[in-house]
Amino acid sequence: MSRYTVLIDGTAGAYGVVFPDLPGCTAMGETIDEALSNAVEALRQWVEIASARGRAIPEPRSPDAIRADARFAEDFAAGATLGSVTLVRKLGRSVKANLSLDSGILAAIDATASRLGISRSALVEKLAEDRLAELA
Repeated sequence: MSRYTVLIDGTAGAYGVVFPDLPGCTAMGETIDEALSNAVEALRQWVEIASARGRAIPEPRSPDAIRADARFAEDFAAGATLGSVTLVRKLGRSVKANLSLDSGILAAIDATASRLGISRSALVEKLAEDRLAELA
């Protein structure tokens, strides 16, 4: 998994996220958390589109490298801060995995999957997709 350094700026109710290493890749949200959550999907889509067009995916730079980049000096002077967003790619192929889980957690997963009308695997994949970027 790659972690991309992002610039975060804005004010309460209107935050923006910019990926310095990925031209045109941006996200917004009413809160910083929402903007970063939206940035996870923006990153995934940017990479999918670039890959489909045969473009190389730039390697992420470190926070220090972004901070030292003169192109962003005005952003930092205006109050922008750094964050990071993890790239979690969907590769379009399923892989069988054997997991050991607490029986109570497995029961909760099964009950929730049943209520939603999806498989256990689909629920675990969705939960992981939503949380991996936050936890990485």
